[in-house]
Amino acid sequence: MVTPTQTDVVVIGGGPAGLVAALAARRAGVDVCVLDRGVPPIDKACGEGLMPDGVAALRRLGVRLDAEQNAPFRGIRFLDDRHVAEATFPGEAGVGIRRTRLHQLLMENAQAAGVTTLWRTKATAIEPKGVRIGDRLIECRWIIGADGVDSQTRRLAGMGAIRENGRRIGLRMHFRVKPWTDFVEVHWSKGEQAYVTPVAAEEVCIALLGCAREAGFANLADRFPRLGERLRGAEPANLARGAFTGTVRPRRVVSGNVALIGDASAAIDAITGDGLALAFRQAAALGEALRQGDLSRYEARHRQICRTPFLMARLLLMMDRHDTLRKLALQALEGRPAIFNRLLATHVGARHPAAASFDVVALGVGLLAHASTSRSRSAAP
Repeated sequence: MVTPTQTDVVVIGGGPAGLVAALAARRAGVDVCVLDRGVPPIDKACGEGLMPDGVAALRRLGVRLDAEQNAPFRGIRFLDDRHVAEATFPGEAGVGIRRTRLHQLLMENAQAAGVTTLWRTKATAIEPKGVRIGDRLIECRWIIGADGVDSQTRRLAGMGAIRENGRRIGLRMHFRVKPWTDFVEVHWSKGEQAYVTPVAAEEVCIALLGCAREAGFANLADRFPRLGERLRGAEPANLARGAFTGTVRPRRVVSGNVALIGDASAAIDAITGDGLALAFRQAAALGEALRQGDLSRYEARHRQICRTPFLMARLLLMMDRHDTLRKLALQALEGRPAIFNRLLATHVGARHPAAASFDVVALGVGLLAHASTSRSRSAAP
């Protein structure tokens, strides 16, 4: 498209977060221009599972997912070498969808909504009147940074960030095999997780998360025997794709006329599986703030949206770091499926976060009980 000389909103970053932010802004009645250095459709190593609250957020923005090009899943299943614990969503299902297909769908919706998109275009400076790209200036009223965890927009706007935990490595590969379950499976091993998401009638996405650089798909069955058995004879559909993941919390998400969204505003370790849904909920809040002409409303709502996912990330990362805790937690969740169901309902926004405190306490009691039983058995002659 022709580069505009002025618009209401410039979105820096044309991934899913940026495109959904643009859709929300258009629904608020303002003109939008999206810039991105890449070439669509933009891919990224991720688990490709979209939680029910993310599906609902897209629907509220007018985006409908094509049932023929995705795969629904009805809950989450945790597995290790001894235990299986599962929980189902309280309402609608989640959706497994190829990242490139999702990006294509969002581009089509943005185009239909009248969003101007400029690909192979880099923002070089943020100025009081707008965004500079090379020797040209796009004058605008608001600027939205949707350019990822290492956001250039965040740096240019002077909004610092705090990295709460070290970076971990994520690897993703697709396999040609009929999905064996309508759950997203999370296989746990020492310091590593393998996420299995159905994405089509004959294809699954496997995403590995961990700290060890040598951990990959070559010796997958050694670390995850149950998963290795499921994939026996399955052909890879593509090469492995990798990215870093971790938790980064900016001190602010609004500065003057600049607002951040997606990983630029709050990067939560991929262990929660909540990145896309979080960005889509943030977009709805940002669109409302733009409609009212007050970005401070977005700052407050953003904190509320991120509170539960940050808590869940801390709890899951504790399980990642401590083998004994993980084993006891999986044993407790396996024996108390009602608690797991309620925690999952809280995670997808179907219950108030305060209600989860009682479930955490109940789970803690269960952990103590299992630990006591284990000690008694080991002490018995």
